[in-house]
Amino acid sequence: MEIAKDTEKCAQYMGKYPVISISLKDVEGEDYEMAYDNLGIIISEEADRFDFLLDSSQLNQIEKSKFIRLMRGDFEKPAYLHNSLRLLTRLLFKHYGVKAIVLIDEYDVPLDKAYQNGYYSQMVQLIRSLFSQVLKTNNSLYFAVITGCLRIAKESIFTGLNNFKVRTISDILYAEYFGFTDNEVQKMLCYYDLEEKYDQMKEWYDGYHFGNVDVYCPWDILNQCDKFLELKDAPMESQEFCVAIKSGNAETMQALLNEFMSDSISIRDTYVKKVMKENFYHGMLLGLLKVEENWIVKSNAESGIGYTDILIEIPQEKTGCIFEMKYAEEGYFDAACAEAMKQIDTNEYAEFLRKNGIQTIHKYGIACYKKNCRIIYQKEFQK
Repeated sequence: MEIAKDTEKCAQYMGKYPVISISLKDVEGEDYEMAYDNLGIIISEEADRFDFLLDSSQLNQIEKSKFIRLMRGDFEKPAYLHNSLRLLTRLLFKHYGVKAIVLIDEYDVPLDKAYQNGYYSQMVQLIRSLFSQVLKTNNSLYFAVITGCLRIAKESIFTGLNNFKVRTISDILYAEYFGFTDNEVQKMLCYYDLEEKYDQMKEWYDGYHFGNVDVYCPWDILNQCDKFLELKDAPMESQEFCVAIKSGNAETMQALLNEFMSDSISIRDTYVKKVMKENFYHGMLLGLLKVEENWIVKSNAESGIGYTDILIEIPQEKTGCIFEMKYAEEGYFDAACAEAMKQIDTNEYAEFLRKNGIQTIHKYGIACYKKNCRIIYQKEFQK
C-alpha cells in the first residue's frame, strides 16, 4: 500500500514486465529423485500461467513445442529442467519484447532438505545449473530477486553470477524490511483500536535489532492482534467468565478458559522464554477482564510485600480477586498452581484489599501450559 502512493513509479513499472515467480519450499523428498520431480512440478505449474504463449504470433512451432514440453513437466533429460527457467524467460521476452523479472523464494529449502537426507551434492549441482542458466548472461532477463532464510555460500550455487548483491539483516539500508518496525506496529494497533496493547506487544515481541532498527516478527504481531480482536469480539464468553470470577466458581472459570484457549491461541504463541510465556497468559486474561467496565482491574499491582499479577476490586459488592499466573513446565499443573497460591499467601497479596475494606477475597492460582490451564482457589472472608 505504501508503494502505491508513489503513483509516478507505479505508472512507470506496474504491469510493465512479465514476471516469473516460484517458491522452492516444496522441493524436498527422501531421495534426490523425489525432490527432482517436485521441482519439475513447480516449474511446469508456473509455465501453465503463460499458456497464452501457445497462441503467440511471435513464437515459431519449435518454440511452442518446447513450451508444451515445459508445461507437461517432461524433464526426463536433466538438461530440460536445468534450462527450464531460462527457456521461459526467452519465450516471454520474444512474445512481449520486454525482458522478464524472475522471483525465487525459499531458495535454501532444497539444499537444507538435501543435506538432511543425504543428497546435498546432487542438489547443489541441480540448483547451481538452474540458477546459472537463468541468471548468468541471460539477455532475456531484466533482473532477479532470490530470497531465503539460510545463508548459502556463494561458492556453492552462485558461482560466476554477474552483479550479484547479497542483502542480509546486517545491512543497515535494508534492515527495516526484514520485519515490522516500531512505527508500523503502532500504526497497526491504532488501526485495530488496540493502542493500549502497545506496551505488551513491545515487551513480548520486540526481539530483534537489525542494523539500527528494532524489528518485530510479522507472524507474531499479526497473530497476537488477531487474538486481541477475538477477545474484543467475545463479550458473552467474557461475561460468563467474569461472573464465575466474582462468585469464586473456579471450576467454571477453568472450563471456560480452556475452551477459549483451545479455540483462540496457538502453541506457537508460547515459543518464548518462560517469563514471557507467563506474560502471554497474563495479557490474555487481562483482555478477558476488559468487558467489566465497573471493576477496578490492576496489572502487576503492589500489595503486601510484592506485586501480584492481577488484582481486582469490585467496590459495590465489597469483593476482590487476586490472580497469580504460572507456566506449568512440561504440563506439571499441580506443582505450578501450588507455587502460585503459596506466593499469594507468602507475599500477603490480599493485604491491599483488606485495607480497602473488601470483605470477600477470591484467590486464584492459575497454571497454564500450551493451550490448557488449571485453576486452584481459596476464599477469604473478612467480617
